[in-house]
Amino acid sequence: METQKFKTTINCSGCVAKVTPALNAAIGEDKWEVDTQNPEKILTVTVADSVTEEQIVQTVKKVGFKAEKID
Repeated sequence: METQKFKTTINCSGCVAKVTPALNAAIGEDKWEVDTQNPEKILTVTVADSVTEEQIVQTVKKVGFKAEKID
């Protein structure tokens, strides 16, 4: 398992609700969270090796938000 962090445009509870079905399907329930209190709206993902950074970025993008990997 690996933890990855992404700067996003997911900025409120409504946005989190909108992206939840897509992220749950792609990553799994309880495998991610968005810190909407952080100015950079950090998405933290705990993933298995089978989920790539690009898959996460594309999943978020399909719902209408942006995600950018941060170190």
